[in-house]
Amino acid sequence: MCRNITTLRGLQPSATDEEIEAAARQYVRKVTGVQSLSDATREPFEAAVAEITEITTRLLQQLPERRQPPATVPPLRRPEVRARIAAKQLRQP
Repeated sequence: MCRNITTLRGLQPSATDEEIEAAARQYVRKVTGVQSLSDATREPFEAAVAEITEITTRLLQQLPERRQPPATVPPLRRPEVRARIAAKQLRQP
């Protein structure tokens, strides 16, 4: 359903809290169709992201180790994505 969500199980080093939250946020965006938050959507959207982040963290902790790491590198581990995020944060007031 959501091709943009990267496999987090089996990463070395393990998936970070930031990566898990990013995957949860992408999932909630996909299933709701909400791309930009308004006053009406912010609270339920963020609550869903928090719940899914918590559930995903617990799931990843409970699953057995993978025999092979995922074939793709998560976006938050790619240097060009990290640079784009850093630049965006510098522009925000």
